[in-house]
Amino acid sequence: MTQAHALFTAVPKRHNCAQAVMDGCGGMPEQVAEMASCGGGRAPGGFCGALHAALLLCPDEAEAIKAGFLQEVGALTCREVKTKAGTPCAVCVETAARLVEKAQTGRR
Repeated sequence: MTQAHALFTAVPKRHNCAQAVMDGCGGMPEQVAEMASCGGGRAPGGFCGALHAALLLCPDEAEAIKAGFLQEVGALTCREVKTKAGTPCAVCVETAARLVEKAQTGRR
């Protein structure tokens, strides 16, 4: 389990999906705060918030992250994730965090 998943599922809940990925994958506190408005289908373009945070963390690997997320989750937008793919948000957070970690490891 990733740190992002642990943050997302913690009780009491303090992070939405985007905040959990940003915080769990090394984002700065101000970036985590900015992600407060990106959960629940409110990320730009309707993207899943977890995916949106991953794309901000790894802009050079955006296409690979989108492709990996689509393959594992089944959709890119929050609406499609919830309706068409039926993937739980915690799975989206875990997937996005793993893709970020993979991209960050590849940079070293």
